[in-house]
Amino acid sequence: MRAQRGFTLIEVLIALVIVALGMSALLETLGSAADTSIWLRDKTFAQWIGLNQLESLRLSGTIPTNGTTDGELDYAGRHWRWRQVVSDLGLPGIFRIDVKVEPADTSGVDEKGWMTTVTGAMGDAVAPPQLLSLYPDPSLPGDTSSAPTSSVPASTTSA
Repeated sequence: MRAQRGFTLIEVLIALVIVALGMSALLETLGSAADTSIWLRDKTFAQWIGLNQLESLRLSGTIPTNGTTDGELDYAGRHWRWRQVVSDLGLPGIFRIDVKVEPADTSGVDEKGWMTTVTGAMGDAVAPPQLLSLYPDPSLPGDTSSAPTSSVPASTTSA
């Protein structure tokens, strides 16, 4: 009787179980990576919304008052909720501004459920924005001694 070559049924079944376990681990890893990229995208959008709200307050030109302001907006195809908290920073005329952001489709406002918090400051001691240059205008008469000078030596011409 000659020995037969090949795999037994048990060996084939064990190999299939090993392949199935490996494929399920691979699919779970891919699903986790997709979930992570979606979460990072939403976190980035939430930070942008918080920064936009903070800059809108700064650019408004009005000094904020202590308190809380809530709002909602649509951004990047989703509905978002934000909360702005203005408080004293401990220095005269300077306020701390915290903007918390979360998707509005969450189940109500939960103090621990905010996706991100952006913190900034604003004060009344800063001069209003002006269009002044650090360099004097050479077309205006006056002292130009504070104007930057060239480090290249003047060239001499000979006839």
